[in-house]
Formats: sequence, C-alpha cells, structure tokens
Amino acid sequence: MTVNADIAALIRTIPDFPKPGILFRDVTTLLLDGPGFALTVERLAALDMAPVDFIAAIEARGFIFGAAVAKALGLGLILIRKDGKLPGATIAVDYALEYGEDRITMHADALVPGARVLLIDDLIATGGTACAAVRLVRKAGGIVAGAAFVIDLPDLGGAARLREEGVPVTTLVEFEGE
Repeated sequence: MTVNADIAALIRTIPDFPKPGILFRDVTTLLLDGPGFALTVERLAALDMAPVDFIAAIEARGFIFGAAVAKALGLGLILIRKDGKLPGATIAVDYALEYGEDRITMHADALVPGARVLLIDDLIATGGTACAAVRLVRKAGGIVAGAAFVIDLPDLGGAARLREEGVPVTTLVEFEGE
C-alpha cells in the first residue's frame, strides 16, 4: 500500500468531465466519508512544514480543507476569492487562463507584513491559481511558507511551478494524467 492510499481510494475519478479527455478527480466522495475526511485534515495539519501564522485557502474546495486545518492548528484563515466576492477593501492579482484572464482577491487587512502563510487547496493542476495566490500573499507583505494540497496532478506541472517560485509544496496523493 502506498502512502495515503486510503485517502486516494476515497477520491472518485469521473472521465470526460468537464470536457472529453479529462479525468476529473472528485473530492466530494472523500468529503462524504467522515473518517476519511477527518484523516485527510489530520494528515494535512501534521505535515512537516515551517511554522506559520495563517492558513490561506483558495475558493472554493480549498475553503473546506483550509478551514478544517486552520481549526486543527488554532490559526486564522485567510480567504482567497474570485473578484467581487469579498466586502470591504481588497487587493487583487490577475492571472492568465487558457482563454483569457481571471482575478483573485483577499482582504487588504487580512495579514500584517511578515506573516507566514500556508496556502491550502484541494488540488494542484497547472498551478495558475495557486501561483496567483502566492503573488497575492506576497503583494500583501506575507511570506508563503509552503503550500499543501490533497491531490497533485504532476503531469500538469503545477507543483513544479510553485517550487520554481520558491514555495515548498506538499501533497497527500498523486494521480497521473489530466
């Protein structure tokens, strides 16, 4: 049995979603399994990472895992959301999509300069959103101490992109292919 095979077994694969040729890794089946979800949060919270002051979670499934890890570690939670979703003053970063651009935001007063942040999301694929989140935290004066994901799709190179940005990356399970 490979490391975290018990968690990997709870993640459903849906072929040809959202388009033909894609194997969608669906964490909703993991979330439906109470003990499996608890184990996933426990393992994310126990990762050997540098000390951090905050968890930053990326919309939307990242909120689920980020909030649970923040609670487990007794840390505050920074929400990284799509543009127009947060009230009050925000800062933003634009990033490229396959066809066009998108923007993510966080509250301008979410962290003090020098605060150490662990970025959490459910899955790392191409790394576009995660790299934008790193730029956003850095723009706010924060230090991205690491990034943790339940799932890595290594063939798409996102974790490697984050490492090139100087961010240590940890994942619980890997799935080959797209």
